Amino acid sequence: MPARPELIVALDVADLASAAALVEQLYPTVTLFKVGLQLFTAEGPRAVEAVQQRGGRVFLDLKLHDIPNTVAGAVREAARLGVEMCTLHASGGRSMLQAAAQSVAGSGSPMRLLAVTVLTSLDSRGLEEVVGSQLDVAAQVVRLALLAREAGLDGVVASPHEIGVLRATVGPSMRLVIPGVRPAWAATDDQRRVMTPHEAAVAGADYLVIGRPITAAADPVQATGRILEELRAAA
Repeated sequence: MPARPELIVALDVADLASAAALVEQLYPTVTLFKVGLQLFTAEGPRAVEAVQQRGGRVFLDLKLHDIPNTVAGAVREAARLGVEMCTLHASGGRSMLQAAAQSVAGSGSPMRLLAVTVLTSLDSRGLEEVVGSQLDVAAQVVRLALLAREAGLDGVVASPHEIGVLRATVGPSMRLVIPGVRPAWAATDDQRRVMTPHEAAVAGADYLVIGRPITAAADPVQATGRILEELRAAA
């Protein structure tokens, strides 16, 4: 049985006060929090600092995708913020991924870089619209994950349905950060390829990213407790 994955609570909220309140409610039961596009666009680096000031660690999920020099500069700044993990799109290509990895290595930071493979909101039809031809989602995820490994990244972000095939192809050292995780009692919202926390844990995820089932709950502390109990049962 794999080790129990760590829970990352996604602070997908609109302002610093809401994010800070969630961290204060959930820490130290949860210590790792996602700062994503909405919160970072609204509040910038202050959002990262707010989590850190309350004892939390930060997963900076900005899904960077630009020319290599620009992405290298952006991850260098993320490293200076002291975040634990940062995301970029694997579809940015080998040169972009390598430039990012070299930038972090040169900074001396322990920050991990994670490659986003195929968004959990995309199914086969959605992927076909993006790339212009029919592709198997799992095959595309594996292809991009192997590219990320070759470029020197530390892990990948993928749907729970790809955990098994990823473990078989990229091995145990690559960290698997898994969004699209929904407890059986929560709505799936705009996610397409989902699993429950128990299922994702048994499959071998390293981290589970969960947002709305916790942050939109009437009682976020209680919702977190239910999810952690489900993960304990899977260990």
